[in-house]
Amino acid sequence: MTDEHPPSTTPPGRRRRAVVVGGGLAGTTAALRLADAGADVTLLESRPRLGGLAFSFRRDSAAGSLTVDNGQHVHLRCCTAYQWFLERIGASEQAPLQRRLDVPVLDAATGRLGRIRRTRLPVPLHLAAGLARYPHLTHAERAGAARAALALHSLDPADTGLDGTDFASWLHRQRQTPRAVEALWDLIGLATLNARAPQASLALAVMVLRTGLLSAPGAADIGVARTPLGTLHDTLARAALDRAGVRTHLRTRVHSITPTDGSAGSTGWRVSAATAGGGATGVPADTVILAVPHTEAHRLLPKGALTEPDRILGLGSSPILNIHVVYDRRVLHQPFLAALASPVQWVFDRTAPSGLTGEGQYLALSQSAAHQEIDSPVSVLRRRYLPALEHLLPAAHGARVRDFFVTRERRATFAPAPGTARLRPGSRTNLPGVHLAGAWTDTGWPATMESAVRSGITAARTALEVAGCPRDAETSHRIERRAVA
Repeated sequence: MTDEHPPSTTPPGRRRRAVVVGGGLAGTTAALRLADAGADVTLLESRPRLGGLAFSFRRDSAAGSLTVDNGQHVHLRCCTAYQWFLERIGASEQAPLQRRLDVPVLDAATGRLGRIRRTRLPVPLHLAAGLARYPHLTHAERAGAARAALALHSLDPADTGLDGTDFASWLHRQRQTPRAVEALWDLIGLATLNARAPQASLALAVMVLRTGLLSAPGAADIGVARTPLGTLHDTLARAALDRAGVRTHLRTRVHSITPTDGSAGSTGWRVSAATAGGGATGVPADTVILAVPHTEAHRLLPKGALTEPDRILGLGSSPILNIHVVYDRRVLHQPFLAALASPVQWVFDRTAPSGLTGEGQYLALSQSAAHQEIDSPVSVLRRRYLPALEHLLPAAHGARVRDFFVTRERRATFAPAPGTARLRPGSRTNLPGVHLAGAWTDTGWPATMESAVRSGITAARTALEVAGCPRDAETSHRIERRAVA
């Protein structure tokens, strides 16, 4: 909880000066919204690019020059804020959604391929036909899963009591078998929560599954970028910021935020940073939005901003391991594939976005909650995952591996454990003009691109409210309602 404080004021005739620290999705969103509302916005980012943890880089591979996404990121039709962001930067057509949910699921133990699909029927009947044909569960397990889905639909993710227990305990009470958890609930939850059911807050699991599976027939339709993430979150986002009049400074690391004497009794701020050339800069601000990871926010927050600032350190982190394999031929005949009874979790065909030419194929494996493997040597991972891919994909037998490499996000997300909700602060702090954004803040969502964008929208709106700009805040609020509807 934060203390109430009166709106701050800006001298007549001067636009409100806002500094956004962090150029990930949360910070970019906040900067765009503030600029749209008429603020004079400066965005400071320590990296040489925008995009946060959803970015691309160039690799000189034996297969040719590749554009590599650091990890595979997808969104769902229910991710309305992220879709608004894509529209705002002019990228909607580059990250299309499936016409209708269709997830191929291959059981490595049996070689059998099943699919999670939906129909056009209303909720919850839209999943009934697909579940009835899902071959990785017995008839009794399918019936049990349907009953659990109805029970889940009756839960309210805003119920504070749900955050005190783990998803696995609830599934056990619903008589879900270990196979049902692996082949259905963890298949979805692991990719969206970055945690398996025993380590996941029931509240977050309910939020994701209810919203994705049970809010609307098409809510879980999957969107995958067909261009590199860097094109979306850096190139197009930076162009949108430029058009909005935002001054973007890369390679600029903020080291302090200190109060200054403002006019008319208000509090101003000075954001001090080191630039790439070793110089120093100080940017004056009426409003500061910290859109950085929670550990960095803890370091930068001025004294008194949060009543118990150390609580946010309790969020911890959960890793994601990404394995990249380039074959000399096509071995996967689906855009993506989920696996059961295999070390492999999800496989995506990233051949076209990477720029790979010729007859080869580039596969990206996304391994969530990879605590045990995140620091494994590449040689160990190669010995583990290449045979696993050959077992899953018969066409990989005899195919030549032209490149194999690994990207690691050791702190990809906060750990969505039970009790997480009380550790996530809202946008508003105890200090006028200082606000928080980031997927780790109190959005109600797990740490996803959707959560990041929502946090940026909310931070901009609350900043305008605190600044005493009711008209601009209402405009932002209307956009927020459209974005998260």
